[in-house]
Amino acid sequence: SEELGTMDVAAIATLVKLPPQSNNSGDELQKATFEVVQILKGEGLVNAKDKIETLYFGDGTVGKSFLVMGISPPATMWSTPLPLTDRGIKYLTQLVKLPKEGAERLLFFQEYLEDSDEMLARDAYDEFAKAPYAQLKAVKEKLRHEQAVAWIKNPEIPASRRRLYLVILGITGTEQDLPMIEEFMTSSDRKAKSGLDALIACYLTLKGESGLPLVEKLFLANDKADYADTYAAIMAIRFHGSEGGV
Repeated sequence: SEELGTMDVAAIATLVKLPPQSNNSGDELQKATFEVVQILKGEGLVNAKDKIETLYFGDGTVGKSFLVMGISPPATMWSTPLPLTDRGIKYLTQLVKLPKEGAERLLFFQEYLEDSDEMLARDAYDEFAKAPYAQLKAVKEKLRHEQAVAWIKNPEIPASRRRLYLVILGITGTEQDLPMIEEFMTSSDRKAKSGLDALIACYLTLKGESGLPLVEKLFLANDKADYADTYAAIMAIRFHGSEGGV
């Protein structure tokens, strides 16, 4: 959404002609030709079936769909086309109709967290990551607890995304989730402890003040604790003092 906001024109277009192959490094870079299918932004600045030329370095198939964005019309400078799946096209079409903030927006992106289309999964994560904590708490009843737990348990989930799912668990979880979190906190496996600041913050959200002795024992008073782990504990406590209002 932020990227679209900085552009004058955005459209879904299909590749109609690849640039000719060239073996001479001194040649001017040739452009591929795309045909506009659907306008997402900039009605009147570009029209359906218009042909546009822009640099494209992929080996795409003629007829494949792309997101193409541009600035400074009428001599529009077009961005590098971004390949789209059918799911991506549907996503973009709905995205431009969403309110700028609020529950409806967040719940739309929840459907695409860890999507099989990596572009959509990454974008949905980014939207959640920038949402204020209060906004996440406001949709508590609609957030998916069991799904968050499954992703937290998955060692293949990147640490940044795991942090988000731990924040969601802190909002939706109960004391029944504490044994799992304690197991991760006390593990010697770095992967189990990935996103440790969010892990500790989640633990304290669910356990409350009575969770501090374990945090102190493992990370603050422990001379053998890694500095990074001690710092993660400090960040978790800081989170509760600022965002959590404790």
